[in-house]
Amino acid sequence: MAKLEQTLYGDFNQILERIETGILNGSMSATLEDASDFQNGNARCSVRVFERYSWSGSNRVSLNVTLFQGENGTIQLSAITAGGSQAMFFKINTFGEEAFLDKLRELL
Repeated sequence: MAKLEQTLYGDFNQILERIETGILNGSMSATLEDASDFQNGNARCSVRVFERYSWSGSNRVSLNVTLFQGENGTIQLSAITAGGSQAMFFKINTFGEEAFLDKLRELL
């Protein structure tokens, strides 16, 4: 599992669109598995779950991206990858997870 947390500034919708488009166009096997959006007053939260095939790990990895904008306007991002290991009891070969997260880092 790999994780990225960051504070972002800008337009919430534009950032979300950039992430969605960039991830889906960044890999021919990337898919948007599901999405969820909440709003309460000026506070917003969007969750996106992406999946793609990892050639290096010969398996599929997922990327969960959460954007939260509170009353003060700053946007918090939390991104967590999973599924990149081939071992039964411990994690090995997590290159696919890191590569998926690196794509998101490029977009930001």
